[in-house]
Amino acid sequence: MKLPARAESPVLPEGYRIRSVRAEEWREVRELRLAALRDPVAHLAFLETYEEAAARPDGFWKERTEGAAEGVRERRQFVVESVAGEWVGTVTVLVEEAGVRDFFGGVVERRQAHLVGVFLRDGHRGKGVGEALFAVAVGWARSAGVERVRLFVNEGNGRAAAFYRRVGFVGSGVTVEGDEGRELEYVLEWAQV
Repeated sequence: MKLPARAESPVLPEGYRIRSVRAEEWREVRELRLAALRDPVAHLAFLETYEEAAARPDGFWKERTEGAAEGVRERRQFVVESVAGEWVGTVTVLVEEAGVRDFFGGVVERRQAHLVGVFLRDGHRGKGVGEALFAVAVGWARSAGVERVRLFVNEGNGRAAAFYRRVGFVGSGVTVEGDEGRELEYVLEWAQV
């Protein structure tokens, strides 16, 4: 799908804000990841289990957060905060350079962004929060100079696939085998300006 040079961004509903994580917020990053791994479809959406993540030492979470925090150029984690300060959603954008291997073992053909770790807590879905979060993530990716944005969704995760289609992603036809079955690549491309 080709997007116009200036795609319209959804409006963030009142009572929320979206921002990059800060390096010192590793405890919050860990808590949100553990919440995501408790989601009923977590086994389809994430490449680790709750038990694996919960067993990781503090140093892992510190390094992970620092590596995707505000100011890092090759990846960025965004969070949605409620007015009460609760973290209710997240997505991480990874910049993939042409020629490198991705985590499924494939060779990346062009400079692109890869969205991972997508999660929005129950009670905050269906309000436009996810759409606004994706608009911020895609906007950041575009500003990083990538040619397209991609993500993978398990063929059994219909809820996520429907959301990705709603925000403009389309199936590319690329599939890979994951631990829980086939993973389908969805992409969002734009014309170079």
